[in-house]
Amino acid sequence: MKEIKIETKLFVFDSENDLPKNISKLMNDAKKARLNAHAPYSNFAVGAAILLDNDEVIIGNNQENASYPSGLCAERTAIYYTGAKYPDAKILKIAIVAGSLNSETSQPIPPCGACRQAIAEYEVNQNTPIEIYFMGTSGKVLKSDSLENLLPLIFDKSQL
Repeated sequence: MKEIKIETKLFVFDSENDLPKNISKLMNDAKKARLNAHAPYSNFAVGAAILLDNDEVIIGNNQENASYPSGLCAERTAIYYTGAKYPDAKILKIAIVAGSLNSETSQPIPPCGACRQAIAEYEVNQNTPIEIYFMGTSGKVLKSDSLENLLPLIFDKSQL
């Protein structure tokens, strides 16, 4: 038997005030998108903003449905719209703001597993890492230089 060690490297910003200006703007876009989330069942709203290599910013928010599996997360709402509207653009950065509608969420909230897999598809296809910034409704912001830090053993088209 052989051991495999997997390491993840994330960067921590103590607050939004420590972010570079362009990332702060992207995070504000995600915050604004979160305000339009449709989350009447979970009361947990998420906003995402994607910066493309053509300087377009695409936003998304979670959209819940009474038939729970029919809803869609903010990250996938934004990333699938990106693929539909700008199929040749590369995704450079994603900013995510998530938290309860009933109380402050100070813990950074990463993308769920399904969203990580969707982001992986785009990262692999464009052969360029995607920076991911995520936070709660306040507090620290975490940054990953690539989706691989959040999902190190990805399943992709090479396994099909």
